[in-house]
Amino acid sequence: MNLPWLLAELIGTFTLIFIGGGSVLLNEMNQGGVGLLGIAVAHGLAIGMMIAAVAHLSGGKLNPAVTLGLWVGGKVDTKTAISEIIAQLAGAVLAALCLKVIFSPQVVEAVHLATPALGNGVTPWIGIFTEAILSFLLVFVVWGTAVDPRSNFKAIAALAIGGVILFDILVGGGITGAAMNPARAFGPALVSGDWKDHYVYWVGPLLGGLLAGLFYSRVMLGRDERA
Repeated sequence: MNLPWLLAELIGTFTLIFIGGGSVLLNEMNQGGVGLLGIAVAHGLAIGMMIAAVAHLSGGKLNPAVTLGLWVGGKVDTKTAISEIIAQLAGAVLAALCLKVIFSPQVVEAVHLATPALGNGVTPWIGIFTEAILSFLLVFVVWGTAVDPRSNFKAIAALAIGGVILFDILVGGGITGAAMNPARAFGPALVSGDWKDHYVYWVGPLLGGLLAGLFYSRVMLGRDERA
């Protein structure tokens, strides 16, 4: 692990929050003109393109849940995992600060700087359950396309991962905001000061990521591929 490694994680996560969160703010500014599909596409393209750009530098995890999902499967050591998560959170905070400068205070306040939030009538426990499922699917696809040495799809892994982000948001956007990523929630929450139900966006994604990492590395991989 070196400086380019950490910068890759920081810049990649910055892009996800800046583009993804920016699409939420733009949707508010244009009174729904972007829509859920547009928001989902913005997040999916941002993560997919940045993974393609930085995967050769850091693996392009850009998400503490992905980092932990690889850590529990033995693909990332503890020191690297901690350093990556710090870089990811820093990138998220920097992106949120930039969005606060760009958008009007009225738009920022209306959606709490694109901080993910639970839908009407959604309890925190349902939120955790939903985020865990969405994040499990994300980390499972990361393992299946980018990590598993038997995969024939490494060249398009970034596209596949971006696609998961897209379809997860289409289903979960109205339930939890479909963060699937503690950094996606942390950056906007810190800058906006909106911490409501914030633990949902750590517990759910980290639980889903850890379960996916354990399942894929222990069940889906053969003994020879676990090394």
